[in-house]
Amino acid sequence: MKPKIVFLDLEGTLVQIPPVASSTQVARSAWTTVAHRLGAACLEEEEASKKRWELGEYPNYLDWMEDSVLALKRHGLTGKIFKNTIDSLEEMPGIRRAASSFHKTGASIAIISGGFKRMADRIQLATKARHAMAACDLFFDKETDALEHWNLLPSDYAGKVDFMRLMIREYGCSAKECVFVGDGNNDAFLAAEVGVSIAFNAQEGMKRVASYTINGADFSVVADIVADHPEG
Repeated sequence: MKPKIVFLDLEGTLVQIPPVASSTQVARSAWTTVAHRLGAACLEEEEASKKRWELGEYPNYLDWMEDSVLALKRHGLTGKIFKNTIDSLEEMPGIRRAASSFHKTGASIAIISGGFKRMADRIQLATKARHAMAACDLFFDKETDALEHWNLLPSDYAGKVDFMRLMIREYGCSAKECVFVGDGNNDAFLAAEVGVSIAFNAQEGMKRVASYTINGADFSVVADIVADHPEG
């Protein structure tokens, strides 16, 4: 298959997220990694917010993110801590090889993430992805280095699907000509939209709807699966 657009999740798919004990079904993310870096009290608040999200107590993803950002601010997040934490997260092995293979077929890569823009920017450059949507961009005071402001975008469930549909419309192609790769239960909504979907080290909700399931450490096999998938 030669896809028109390859949509890729970021956290747990293109970037390795360290495991942190959790009592929720929310996929591992850099939000938890940053909270963990700020200490037990911040991590406890992050876990509580995830439980509220699962229970439907937030009206939307923006309100959940706002709550999470305010917790990071209360617990003293600085630009230095944020940069060091995000930049320490390692690429998933094989993402550059896979991206190169997709580019050779003429496909455009689009990253869709409910995470931080700083991380998306780094991986976009590494993979030469043409597009990237990330949910949260943080701004720090130039003098004090304290968290000063933030930009939030709806990038979970419906928000991710809306972005996917927007890009498909802009390219003038069919969703059947597109690929999605992700790992979280929330990624199942995107997987259901496209012609080929791949669950990469995924949660059960994503595995149930995906065309293919991969459990492994090297992302380059994703490109092989897409190349071998029959056209039409």
